[in-house]
Amino acid sequence: MNGSQSGVIALAGLTAVVVVAIDQLTKVLARNAVSGGGSEELFGGFVKIVDVRNSGVAFGQLSGGGPLVVVVVALAVGALLWYFLSHLETPHIWLATGLVVGGAAGNIIDRARAGAVSDFIKLPHWPAFNFADAAITVGVIAIVVLAELDARRKRKLEQPSAP
Repeated sequence: MNGSQSGVIALAGLTAVVVVAIDQLTKVLARNAVSGGGSEELFGGFVKIVDVRNSGVAFGQLSGGGPLVVVVVALAVGALLWYFLSHLETPHIWLATGLVVGGAAGNIIDRARAGAVSDFIKLPHWPAFNFADAAITVGVIAIVVLAELDARRKRKLEQPSAP
């Protein structure tokens, strides 16, 4: 592994640590803001701070799945890490990977500590979510976009030059 690859891995790790820190801090602040099961309205009621426990994965899928949830999360993170380590040369892949890994770690911390993930951001007509969920969503979208851009870049490099 060369220095450039080590740097990419370090940036992904740092990003993940920052995401976990922000996630855990916002969850504590949200729980303190709505202790007792209430809710706090922000932005004219468009956003609510609530206290929801999610024992499943995204948007409550596999709720109550227990060990199955752990297996699904472990497989997803493992696949992501494999992809990341085999695509270290892809520009900005460290950021997208750090977002997803940090988000997953933040939610795993909740599962280990409380048996469920603490969700607290509630938008109209949308399930409650948290900072980790937002980081995972943005990270996954970024990985898809970066993979497509990288594939296009590689195809362009492989095309013969016009005379």
